[in-house]
Amino acid sequence: MQYVEITCQISDTLKGNEIMIALLADMGCDSFVEYSEGVKAYIPKKDFSPAMLDELQNTASAFDFEVLLQYDDVEEKDWNAEWEKSYSPVLIDGQCYIRAPFHAVKDNVKYEILIEPKMSFGTAHHPTTAQLISYLLQEDCERKRILDMGSGTGVLAILAAKKGASYVLAIDNDNWAYQNCVENVQCNGLKDIIEVIHGDASSVKNAPFDMILANINRNVLLQDMHVYANALKQGGILYLSGFYLHPDLDLLTAEAAKYHMGLLSYKKEKDWVAAKLQKK
Repeated sequence: MQYVEITCQISDTLKGNEIMIALLADMGCDSFVEYSEGVKAYIPKKDFSPAMLDELQNTASAFDFEVLLQYDDVEEKDWNAEWEKSYSPVLIDGQCYIRAPFHAVKDNVKYEILIEPKMSFGTAHHPTTAQLISYLLQEDCERKRILDMGSGTGVLAILAAKKGASYVLAIDNDNWAYQNCVENVQCNGLKDIIEVIHGDASSVKNAPFDMILANINRNVLLQDMHVYANALKQGGILYLSGFYLHPDLDLLTAEAAKYHMGLLSYKKEKDWVAAKLQKK
C-alpha cells in the first residue's frame, strides 16, 4: 500500500507532539514517529488529500505553538518497526519501569508495567503522565477504589492496581485508547481488578472512590469538576494533570473550591503541571 508522509515541524515539541498526534490520528493517520523537531505521520495515499492539511493547520492554530506542515509520497516500509526505533522505555523515580513488549526486562524495579502503546496516550514519556506516576508512587493504594479518567494506555490504572487497589475504573472516550487499555490490562494480568469503559464523565459508575486520577486538559477538567466531586469520598484525593501553570492552575483550583476540594500540592515540569487536591 502506498503511503503519504506528513511532517509536522513543531515550535514546542513538549507541548505540541501529543496534541498533533491526536489530531493526525483523527485525520486518519495510522503510524507516527517522533523526531527532534516534531512528528512524522503516515496515512494511506488513498485516504489523503492536500486539503486535509489546510484544515489541520487551522485546527492547530488554536494552540500556543506553531506548526509547519509538509507532505510527500513515501515507499512502503514496516511502519511498526520504524516507530519502535523511536520509542524507549521509561523509569520513574527509580521504582516504576514502563516498557513495551520489544524492550528488555529490567531487574530490581519495584513495579514493571508492560504497555503496547500503539497510538494511545499516557506512555509516561510526557511530563503530565510522569508527574502523576510520581505522585501515585507516593500514595497508599492498598484496598482503595480508584477512578482513572482519560486513561489512555491504562498505565496509571495498572500502577494503581499493582500498588494494591481493590478496584480501578478506567474510562477513555477514544475508542482506540479504550481497546489499547483493555489489551494492556490483560497483558499485565489485572482484568479482575481494572474495569475499562469506552465513554466520558457521564459513564462514571460505582462511586464513591477513594482517589480520582484525571489526566486530560484544562477545559475538560473544568467541565467535569462537578462529576469528580460527586464521585469522590469525603477526604478523598483528586489528582489533575494535562494543563499549564498559568493561568490553568488558578482556574482549576477555583473551580474545585466550589465543590469543597482544596489544593494540597502541585508538581511542575517546564510549563506542565500536575496537582493534588483533597475533598474536605
